[in-house]
Amino acid sequence: MRRDVKIHETAIVGEKALIGDGTSIWQYCIIQNDVIIGSNCSFGANVFVENGVKLGDGVKVKNNISLYTGVICEDGVFLGPNCVFTNVINPRSFISRKSEFQNTLIKKGASIGANSTIVCGNIIGKYAMVGAGSVVTKNVPNYALVMGNPAKIKGYVCKCGCNLDSKMRCRECGKEYRIKEGIVHEKVR
Repeated sequence: MRRDVKIHETAIVGEKALIGDGTSIWQYCIIQNDVIIGSNCSFGANVFVENGVKLGDGVKVKNNISLYTGVICEDGVFLGPNCVFTNVINPRSFISRKSEFQNTLIKKGASIGANSTIVCGNIIGKYAMVGAGSVVTKNVPNYALVMGNPAKIKGYVCKCGCNLDSKMRCRECGKEYRIKEGIVHEKVR
């Protein structure tokens, strides 16, 4: 049973969709049946969620986004307005390629900027940030800040979302990070 779920009267939500407590679904959203949505998520206006999509707790999906089969978002993911996801590399309207759908994984705490395009088959690392209008064509490492078309690493960001300096330290909250074997880790004090 759904508790404290707010569904706007214009939204269409499949009866079999699993929706966590405290989630809000606003105007003109369509949520299909075979969907898993965690607790305390929010959906802006005009969002489409296709069968097979899985969203963790606390995911924010802003206006005008379509989440297609194969999109998986872990906890605390932010999807900016009008960002775009794909699920097949070489679409043709006259060729069915449903057996070729590829997953896209957005890891915990990552943020996707407004109007970005995420090409299927890629992983956006935990707490990574994709700049507005970017086109992601390959995996994005944890804590990386990527921008452009194609998106390239321009730096690294803290868990709090602020840029890390050249010593891998956040000037905002003071957290420190290190890169070991090409992977960014938060320093444990």
